Amino acid sequence: MTPERQTNARTRKYLDRQASILRVAVGILNQKGLRDMTLGEVADHFGLVPTGVAYYYRSKELLASACFHQAIEVHRELIRGAASGTTFADRLGALVRSYFDLLRRITLGEAPDFALFEDVRSLNDPVLEAAYVDMFREARALFDEGMAVTGDRAALNARVHLLIQQLVWSRYWLAKYDPQDYARAAERTLDILLHGLGAPGAGWAPTPLDMPQGSLSGEDGAREVFLRAATQLINEQGYRGASVERIAARLDLTKGSFYYHIDAKDDLIEVCYLRTVEVMRRAQFAAGQLDRTGRDRLASTLGHLLDHQIQGDAPLLRFLTASVPEAIKRKLQIGCERVSIHFGSMVSDGIADGSLRPVDAQIAAQMLMAASIAGAELTNWLPGPPDQRTSENFVRPLFSGLALHFGDA
Repeated sequence: MTPERQTNARTRKYLDRQASILRVAVGILNQKGLRDMTLGEVADHFGLVPTGVAYYYRSKELLASACFHQAIEVHRELIRGAASGTTFADRLGALVRSYFDLLRRITLGEAPDFALFEDVRSLNDPVLEAAYVDMFREARALFDEGMAVTGDRAALNARVHLLIQQLVWSRYWLAKYDPQDYARAAERTLDILLHGLGAPGAGWAPTPLDMPQGSLSGEDGAREVFLRAATQLINEQGYRGASVERIAARLDLTKGSFYYHIDAKDDLIEVCYLRTVEVMRRAQFAAGQLDRTGRDRLASTLGHLLDHQIQGDAPLLRFLTASVPEAIKRKLQIGCERVSIHFGSMVSDGIADGSLRPVDAQIAAQMLMAASIAGAELTNWLPGPPDQRTSENFVRPLFSGLALHFGDA
C-alpha cells in the first residue's frame, strides 16, 4: 500500500470512529442531558478508556458541541431541501413532511438520531449560537414569498420561531404514535400551520384574563419570586448553568436563602416544572370561566401565558426532559399530559361551537403546548424590545395560519 493510500485509510478510520462516537454521544445526551453525560460512558460503549474518546474530543463540552452542530446541520439540510418549492405552502409542506419522515426513520432505526436542543445554551458557545442563528435565517427565507407581513421583522421572526418550535416539540408527542401514522400526523400538523385553528371570518379580540400576578405575600410570595428567578436562569443557561450561586446572586441573596426555599438543587427543576404546569392550568381554568367561544378562550389562555413570560412576571420553564432525574420524570409527564388533555378539550369545544375549524384535537393540543412553552424564548428573536403586539404576533398565526394577513384571521 502506498503512503498516500495508508494516509487515506487512516483518515477514513479516524472519521468513521469519530462518527460512531458522535452517534453514541447523541443517544446519551438525549437520555441524560449534558450534566450527566461523561466521556467515560461514551468510552464504555466501545470498550475504551476515557482518553480513547478524548483523542477525538478533548472534553465532553466539545463532544456535546459537536452533537449540537450536527443537529443544526440536519435541520439546515431539511430547510434547504424545502427551499426549492414554488410557493410558501409548497415549501412549508416539504419541510414538515421531510421532518416527520426523518423522525419516522429514526424511530425505525433507519437513520441516525440527532441531539435535542435542550442544553445548547448551557455551553455558552458563540460559534454554536451563530450556527443556530444561521439556521433560523434559512428558515425565515422560506417565508419570503408567502409571508404577508414581510415588512414587519418582529412578526416574521415570531412566526419563524413558532414554526421551528413546533417541529422541535413534535419529537416529544410523536413518540406516542406508531411510525406508520407519522405521515398522517404530518398532514394534520401541516393543515394547522397553513390554515390555522380558527374558523374563517372571526375577528381577533381575546379577553384578558383576570389573574393578577405577584399578589402572594409573606413566605409564599418570597418562594414565588425565588422560583421565577430560578426558572429564568434555567431557561437562559440550562439546568447545568443554573448554579445555586447564580440563582442567589440574581436575587441578591445568600446561598443559605436558597436552601431555605429548596432542599437541594436536584429538587429545583422539579419544583420549577410543577410551578410551570400550575401556571398553565390556572390560565386554562380562568379562560374556561369566560362566556366566550372556544376560540376566544384558547386565545385568551395563550395570550395570557405569553404576555406574562414576555413581561418576566411568570416565565414558564422550557421542557428539559433529558435533565430531569428519572425519579421525578413520570410525575412531570403526568402534569404535562393533563395540561395537554385540557387543551384538547378546549379545541373540541371550539370545533363544536363553530369558532374553530375541524382539526385533529390531539395534535392541536400538542401544538398549543409547544406555543405556550416556546414563548419563553421569543424575546431572543425580537429586533427590538417587546411591545403591545408581540403576543399577538406569536399567538395569532396559530389561529389564522402562518402565511395569512392579520386582517384575514
